[in-house]
Amino acid sequence: MQPSPPAPRATAPAGPRIGPPARPADPADPFLEPRRTACPWCGGDRLRTRLRTGDPLRQRPGAFTLDRCDGCGHVFQNPRLSAEGLAFYHRDVYARQLDDLATRVRTARAVRRHQRAAAYALSALREPESWLDVGTGLGGFPEAAREFFPYTSFDGLDPTARVEQALLEGRVEEAHRGWLSTPGTAARLRRRYDVVSLFRHLQHAPDPRTELRAALAVLRPGGHLVVELPDPRSAFGALLGAHWPGWGQPRHLHLIPLDNLCAELEGLGGTVRVIDRARAHVPYDLTGAVLSGPAGMRGLRGPARLLDAALAPLARHSALSNGYRVVARRA
Repeated sequence: MQPSPPAPRATAPAGPRIGPPARPADPADPFLEPRRTACPWCGGDRLRTRLRTGDPLRQRPGAFTLDRCDGCGHVFQNPRLSAEGLAFYHRDVYARQLDDLATRVRTARAVRRHQRAAAYALSALREPESWLDVGTGLGGFPEAAREFFPYTSFDGLDPTARVEQALLEGRVEEAHRGWLSTPGTAARLRRRYDVVSLFRHLQHAPDPRTELRAALAVLRPGGHLVVELPDPRSAFGALLGAHWPGWGQPRHLHLIPLDNLCAELEGLGGTVRVIDRARAHVPYDLTGAVLSGPAGMRGLRGPARLLDAALAPLARHSALSNGYRVVARRA
């Protein structure tokens, strides 16, 4: 099937329907790059399919595959979305719908509670003068962190126009749109910040290693880098299969094991100071699984949310933890 011309796909549809039109289901269309035969993290060729799924939350056409490298454990989308595919799935209309999906899955109160807890956990850091929140979206984390860092200047960076809305609403003092690894961005912001945070951001980046190098480049010497990611080794991934929200298809391009991230940070000259799996856990696994399942299961959202909350104390301190947070210091 021949794909539609790029221009029509980039135009918001008319009428009451919200969001982008359905993408072509043909895997040979320009939304996907050629399939990789080697791991993008370590270069190894011992790859096996971890998961095949569609877009379970949005129910859009298209099939996506996550491969796992048996050498280093890195999990990645293969074939990966092309630049055109990324633009399609991450355009602003779709990004706004993701905010709505996050609200449905975790509730706005739970999101704010997680952001406030993250800021509190980081309050042991000597109060920084300047902080860049990468992947900030609408600036929820800077808004929550001001309670604990009242004298810190918070800037935001995001691939979408949401960061500009965060600026208009006073959640960030400067707004930077794009990827941190966009040519020229790291050079322009070089050694400007005492803290750089990447909360659940690297899994969306086409090249997470380049994004990490750029994050360290904009830090001042002695500054701290905070990275939080979904954990591809969470037991919920095996228990819930394609319905585990941590897989996040088609938006999650890379799922990085904790050991790989720590080794990369050390190799780039950072010193890992804190590893926290307990407070990085977000109790939404069962709720997300219900919402991505058949429509008849949607009525179970309430019980699933209660069960997520009840399991949270156990999950935080076990293999069920769905995330991890690393704090590293730039030498």
